[in-house]
Amino acid sequence: MKKNGEERFLLRNTETDMRLLEFWQWNQSDLLSNALRGMLAEFIVAKAVTATNKMRIEWDAFDLVTPSGIKIEVKSAAYVQSWQQAKNSAISFGIAPAKGWEAGTNTYATEIKRSADVYVFCLLNEKDRSTVNPLNLDQWEFFVLSTEQINQEKGNQKTISLNSLLKMKPVRTEFLGLAEAVQAVMMK
Repeated sequence: MKKNGEERFLLRNTETDMRLLEFWQWNQSDLLSNALRGMLAEFIVAKAVTATNKMRIEWDAFDLVTPSGIKIEVKSAAYVQSWQQAKNSAISFGIAPAKGWEAGTNTYATEIKRSADVYVFCLLNEKDRSTVNPLNLDQWEFFVLSTEQINQEKGNQKTISLNSLLKMKPVRTEFLGLAEAVQAVMMK
C-alpha cells in the first residue's frame, strides 16, 4: 500500500510523534548514494514513460512497464559519488543476465536471461561536485537500447562501459524525449 509520509510509528498500540516522513528524510536524502540514485533513476524513467507500476518492486525481473506493455530495465551511473573522490568515477553499467524473479507469482525464471525488452541507461552527467543535483533533470542523459541488441552484441557480458555503450549507437536523449526513445527502440 502506497504511503504518504504522515503514517506514525506505534508503541504499545499508540501512535508516537515519529512519522514515516522523518524516516524517509533521514534515510533517503543522499541522492548521490549508488543504491538510492538507482531508485531515483527508476522513478525518473517511470515518470517519463508514464509507467504503469504503482510502486517500485524490489528485485522484480524488470523495473518498469509502459502503458503499451514494454518492459524496461533501468541502470544508472554518475561521475560524482557520495564519498570524497580523488577523481570522478569511470562510468559503467550492469547488464548481467539473471534468473528473473516474478513478484506477482513469487517464482524465479528457469533460465538465465535479460528479462526486459529495453534497457534505459541513465547517466547523471554533472562532473562538478558543487553543482551536481540529481533532482535537476537537465543533468541527466539517457541512452536506450533494445535487449535484443545487447544480447546480440554483448552476449553474457556482465557490465558495459560508457564508451562500449556509445559504440552500440543507443538512442541518446534527455528526459523530455525518453518516452519516444523507448518507443523508437522497440520499432527497430
